[in-house]
Amino acid sequence: LSLNGITKSYNKGKIKAVDNVNLEIKSGEIFGFLGPNGAGKTTTIKMIVGLLKPDEGEIILDGVNVWEDSLKAKSMISYVPDNPEIYDRLSGIEYLNFIADMYGISEGERKEKIEYYTNLFNIEDSLGDIISSYSHGMKQKLVLTSALLNDMNLFILDEPMVGLDPKSSFNLKEIMRNMCDEGKS
Repeated sequence: LSLNGITKSYNKGKIKAVDNVNLEIKSGEIFGFLGPNGAGKTTTIKMIVGLLKPDEGEIILDGVNVWEDSLKAKSMISYVPDNPEIYDRLSGIEYLNFIADMYGISEGERKEKIEYYTNLFNIEDSLGDIISSYSHGMKQKLVLTSALLNDMNLFILDEPMVGLDPKSSFNLKEIMRNMCDEGKS
């Protein structure tokens, strides 16, 4: 992942949230943004995943410009936002199947991954329940599971440990380490 001169302003250019950021993250690396609230971390993440267009600069993922070939770039990214908005009126399994359908994941592969990750995050017994009945932590685990269904090159998490119990946090860190060992970032 390469960020080249990324800049983003708000309020008609009066507030510069991100100012000429240059960054290169190599395959197999775990990288974290640290800084106070309002430092531009989430804005930068939203530009990387294609939710906000930079005012200046370019973002390249494995040779693909995120804004010139956005569908291809998005197919290589899984993103877990800091406050995921999910369909509360679906059951957990309906939501996971919806996400798997969007990524074109086969029935066999999705079944295997859903079983593995929901067991790992200890939400397998709640998949038939409507999402609105889930706690914040259960929703976070469901969104993490949905993000892990895709075979992505870049896994982007904004405040991923918020709401997770210690075991799930540990398991997520292990997943990230294994992904990096496979050359993903």
